[in-house]
Amino acid sequence: MKKYILILLSVATATIMFSSCSKKNDEVKPVAKNYVLVHGAWQAPYVWDAVKAKLINEGNNVTVVELPGHGSDNTVPSTLTLNTYRDKVFDAMSRINGKVILVGHSLGGMIISAVAEQNPSKIEKLVYLAAYLPSSGQSLLALAGTDAGSALGDSVNKVPILTQNANGTLDVLHDQIVNVFIQDGSAQVQNLVLQNYRPEPAIPFTNPVTLTAANFGSVEKVYIKTLQDHVVSPALQNRMIATAGVKTVYQLNTSHSAFLAKPDSVAILLTKIGH
Repeated sequence: MKKYILILLSVATATIMFSSCSKKNDEVKPVAKNYVLVHGAWQAPYVWDAVKAKLINEGNNVTVVELPGHGSDNTVPSTLTLNTYRDKVFDAMSRINGKVILVGHSLGGMIISAVAEQNPSKIEKLVYLAAYLPSSGQSLLALAGTDAGSALGDSVNKVPILTQNANGTLDVLHDQIVNVFIQDGSAQVQNLVLQNYRPEPAIPFTNPVTLTAANFGSVEKVYIKTLQDHVVSPALQNRMIATAGVKTVYQLNTSHSAFLAKPDSVAILLTKIGH
């Protein structure tokens, strides 16, 4: 009888320990990921604020890069090139332990492509959000020139809405800024975009990227399409995805500025992509 009681106690103890371990295992959070977020043209780090907060709240590490000549940076526009942007992103990545999920929006797609060519081993995934995804030898200007559906092109508006300034920057007509970038945003978000608007350095638009299969081609790529985009039309997004052979594609029913129109949806997708 005593032996029988001892066996029962052993079984009960093992069951309790197993249950406790199982509960602990269930509560283990996913491993934190390193996200590096790169904004696009005519924008600045503020556009990522809501998405950044949500990713951090999930336990991730997030770095938002401020491109030279944007936000609070006053680098002379005529001194900037695509390689200047590439080097700024690469410097930010080099300060992070481990691999990163590198996210580029719009112009940022050109930049993250150049970064991946320079150091593919540092990147876990490239994520293109409403972004230009070039082939080797292409510039943003060359890609945008094929986009008949972009509001930045003359074919849509009949009259140009882009003007070039003497200091080497490009301006969007101010009464068109909301329609171009954030037509589906709240009044508060639209005002935020207007308040933070700055003319865009022109030279990086003209700089082509050189990409190789060994470097750029070795990095996994994900594309997030924006179905109401007035800057990078859905038709161009589809062509770039097909040309690059991107296999993982998501879509959001938003304007070009998805991170402002639907930050929750963007954060959910980036979390899914990361894990």
